[in-house]
Amino acid sequence: MIKDLISLALLLVSVGLSFKHGWDAFTSQNNPQALYMMRELGIGELLVPILGSWSVITGMLLLLPKTFLWGNVLNALSIIVLMALAIRAGKLTIVWLEIPFLVLPLLLIWLKYPFHQ
Repeated sequence: MIKDLISLALLLVSVGLSFKHGWDAFTSQNNPQALYMMRELGIGELLVPILGSWSVITGMLLLLPKTFLWGNVLNALSIIVLMALAIRAGKLTIVWLEIPFLVLPLLLIWLKYPFHQ
């Protein structure tokens, strides 16, 4: 029971972060600092809405038991790509900050979907 509650709490955090990142990508034109950071990582303005869509789709996949695994795999993959771009740009601080976010989908895969038999 406690494992399910922990999994549920982490799932809600992960879904919330996915939707937040998607929303931030769609409204990045209002945030010049975010656009500057994306440009530093080599992410062009045309790619930003695609990444936002990817993030929202990932969040939706996390909500369904049958697509939970793939949502977490896509989430981890997007974090790894972001870390690789940060390494290429020489932004090691970003890499270190992303490590806990990489652990989150891996932990969710291990805990499994909450309350699902």
